Amino acid sequence: MISDHAKGIRVIRTAVSAEAETIAALHRRARSTYYPDGLPDDGVDWTAAWRGAVERPDGQVLCVVEAGVIIGVASFRLAEGTARDTVKLYQFHVDPARWRAGVGTALHTACLEQWRADGRRAAVLDVHVGNRRAQAFYARQGWVPDPEHPPAEGDHHLSLRYAVDGE
Repeated sequence: MISDHAKGIRVIRTAVSAEAETIAALHRRARSTYYPDGLPDDGVDWTAAWRGAVERPDGQVLCVVEAGVIIGVASFRLAEGTARDTVKLYQFHVDPARWRAGVGTALHTACLEQWRADGRRAAVLDVHVGNRRAQAFYARQGWVPDPEHPPAEGDHHLSLRYAVDGE
């Protein structure tokens, strides 16, 4: 997907493993915005995790590139224990400096196009309970609380669901 944008050409394409460090840095910037006491050290090597996501044969990582810079990223694949027609959106991040510029909406649209092309009927995701901005974004896109996974006391994430086929 390619679109004109006031700051240059915006391209949405599949990420490559050599971009893992850049993607991990974007991920860190985005995640740090919803932790009021600072980003906790979760012990994860996020560069390696992103490289693994990019290289997985059963998943895909899309990135938004503008003027040669990655400004958004989404990672999805089939999840264990879900129906074959259900995809899980594991990561979805836009560089905070680019919020409210249409990047997330364009990336979400590209994900939907891929899911439809892959024959997926539903999508699921988990969003951090403190990430109100992301929750509002997903609600605007049509995501709803997943009735199969209601929140339990003390959960740090909410499960959301999207009807890819519009049903």
